[in-house]
Amino acid sequence: MILNVSGRTDIVAFYTDWFMKRYEEGYVDVRNPFNPKLVSRISFQDVDAILFCTKNPIPILKELPKIKKPIIFHVTLTPYKEEIEPNVPPKGKIIESIKKLSLLIGKNQLYVRYDPIFLSPKYTVEYHQKAFENLCFLLEGSVQKIIVSFLDDYQNVRKNKTILKNREFTLEDYETIGRSFSKSASRHGMTVQTCFEKRNLSEYGFTISECLSHEMAYMLTGKKYPDWKARKGRLCHCVEMVDIGVYNSCKHLCKYCYANYDEKKVEDHFHRHNPNSSLLIGNLEEGDHVKERKK
Repeated sequence: MILNVSGRTDIVAFYTDWFMKRYEEGYVDVRNPFNPKLVSRISFQDVDAILFCTKNPIPILKELPKIKKPIIFHVTLTPYKEEIEPNVPPKGKIIESIKKLSLLIGKNQLYVRYDPIFLSPKYTVEYHQKAFENLCFLLEGSVQKIIVSFLDDYQNVRKNKTILKNREFTLEDYETIGRSFSKSASRHGMTVQTCFEKRNLSEYGFTISECLSHEMAYMLTGKKYPDWKARKGRLCHCVEMVDIGVYNSCKHLCKYCYANYDEKKVEDHFHRHNPNSSLLIGNLEEGDHVKERKK
């Protein structure tokens, strides 16, 4: 199986010590988000590869040599200020950490995500053009692939509408972004892609590819995997992965986030985190049904 660490929260940024302890002890427990008394136990012996998704890889850099599994990294780097991303470290530090990551795991297994793009009176098309060109310039030679997505209408987005001040994209917006981003990426030796976006911008030179493709998974593991069942019907053909995160537990508190929608729950979950627990949040309790998850 392939472990996703994590689409539900930023484990790398806030819970690296816990993850490494779980890796060293050889297993991790995950509550079913829809049936909390059902707990899946995942043995790292059954893990073929790990996909790390983070806005801040700094905490895990020194730990990576200890992980004896194929690794892929998705690092999200967007140009928004503190009112949108309150607890994300300075962008310069993240860029330096991406360069270090590239040396540790190789460019082929490293993706940068410019994700999501939204437009507002402050974050205009021109703003994104300049920010994306600067990103490509700074990461030239360290990154080959950039994934782009556009803001979706999540509960958290609607709740933070007055902060985001986001507006709808026009056809001209998509065209300008598509042409500009393609040129910037190509100029600096990169490709730019979308995954399951309604507007994939392929007519402007964007690649359409999965965030974790079957080809990449096979190259890393020598194994074939089915499509991700959880995303069936969403035009996504990423390989099946197992997510070990918990919703409403990311302290970045980004105003566009799909995985956080209740900041009070985030605080509660963060305080309930026990670095010595087999679960990311809380502990095993009486009545929990723990079931070994097989490959």
